Amino acid sequence: MIDITLENFEAEVIATSMHTPVLVDFWATWCGPCKTLVPTLEKLEADYGGRFILAKIDVDANQQIAAMFGVRSVPTCVLMVGGQPVDGFMGAQSEGQVRQFLDKHLPSEDALHAEAEAQEAQQLMQEGDTDAALQKLAEAVAADPGNDDARFDYVRLLIASGGIEEATALLQEPLKRIPQPLRFAALSEWLQCIVFAQHDPRAEWPLAQFEATIAHNKRDFDTRFAKAQLLAAAGQWTDSMDELLEIIMRDKTWNEQAARKLFVAILELLTPPKPKKQDAVPGKSAGGIELLGKNAAAQDAATALIDSYRRKLSMALN
Repeated sequence: MIDITLENFEAEVIATSMHTPVLVDFWATWCGPCKTLVPTLEKLEADYGGRFILAKIDVDANQQIAAMFGVRSVPTCVLMVGGQPVDGFMGAQSEGQVRQFLDKHLPSEDALHAEAEAQEAQQLMQEGDTDAALQKLAEAVAADPGNDDARFDYVRLLIASGGIEEATALLQEPLKRIPQPLRFAALSEWLQCIVFAQHDPRAEWPLAQFEATIAHNKRDFDTRFAKAQLLAAAGQWTDSMDELLEIIMRDKTWNEQAARKLFVAILELLTPPKPKKQDAVPGKSAGGIELLGKNAAAQDAATALIDSYRRKLSMALN
């Protein structure tokens, strides 16, 4: 439990809620129901083991904060997540009622465990330990099948490391959703390129054979698309998109827009992931700042590349 004033409100409520939900209890010394509710909230903070933080605000001593939240009576509780109020309740509540309120908004223990495993996997990937990262991601998805970030990272790493059958199985559920999540559709497109490269005899062709065949017939879209798939399978993303553009400029609807779909998938795979809220924390060391700068520069370069190819696609489609 933390006592909040105007001086520490930003750090202890807003900043903290970016990585851990904060339940703000507006109370007053003269309020009887407040005295009834406080022990319940303190007990639940302990029971939930760090899944939320309890913050108390004396409305008489902090009228400016109370006014900011439009508090009209006490006790009033407001749950802060990601720096924003998401829900609340007024009046004394039973332990069961507060638990029901919290469980509606707080991540489950399984979800927290999955997130921790996924974060460890990210570190292991950066260190180049693919097998250990795969194990951590498998545990994350098993603990919380609804963690799409972990599922996406797991499938992507499986594809990159040759786990085709398992990746295919893990893609089944998200690909059945309506609308279909773009990033999982992108993984499916890439997976199809990998499978194509493993089974199509043109995977043995030298580049010169593709160029000669296409030069003979520039509208040989099947050969162009085969070349683009093989390039994508090999991670030669821009070369693949350049070939796909040649198809799109000549026939936008060829093969049910297969070229456009693969092009969009590559753009999605190249898009840097959004930083997680808990990553945006103060107190970085000088080394951390330097590393962050390098990552930002890499993301800027990736963003510039993606923007340029989005413009090329737009021009080809118009």
